[in-house]
Amino acid sequence: MRIRNKKWARPELEICKFYIDNPEEIRGKWHESFKEEKPIHIELGCGKGSFISQLAVENQGINYIAVDMVDAMLGLSKRNIENSYKEKGIEPENIILTRHDIERIALFMGEEDVVDRIYINFCNPWPKPKHKKKRLTHTKQLTLYRNFLKENGEIYFKTDDDGLFNESFKYFEEAGFKIEAKTFDLHNQNIFENNIETEHEKMYTEEGKKIKALIVRKM
Repeated sequence: MRIRNKKWARPELEICKFYIDNPEEIRGKWHESFKEEKPIHIELGCGKGSFISQLAVENQGINYIAVDMVDAMLGLSKRNIENSYKEKGIEPENIILTRHDIERIALFMGEEDVVDRIYINFCNPWPKPKHKKKRLTHTKQLTLYRNFLKENGEIYFKTDDDGLFNESFKYFEEAGFKIEAKTFDLHNQNIFENNIETEHEKMYTEEGKKIKALIVRKM
């Protein structure tokens, strides 16, 4: 999703207590970076933060990392997180926002940074054959995630794109993941305990598109 530059985003992020600008410096030390040590879940490509802001505030027993590479998106995520926590009257101590290219995730997530669950919501489908290796669900990427995803850890994946969804079955199999649950119409067959809609999900649903979803497990 293209988004206009937000001049206020960078200054706000620089003084945000739950934002880390240089995640490579935290590699191997993510569990120590939170106020309390808890299981970690990570969202790859958090966008405007509507999903992670709701998820994190409702699950205080989990620590969350939200990654994007666009300052404007991260600025909007920051504000959404602040608003969600303010409504609950609590501080955002179980969430960290950070900026990085997810294709180079090995630079900031190491084996010591054990993650229980990964969320991938409406990533770029990269439909052209020459670009498919850029997909966040491509075998190349999934192999990188295995380095920090715990044994039996899960990936929750949602998309509106038929091609990306169908081709991801092969990617997960090649990378050693088992499909635990899948649906071609999430809103009529909810495979999640609590499905939180992203901004893309709401938009595509209003357009009449069916939302596809997978839960896969590292084997």
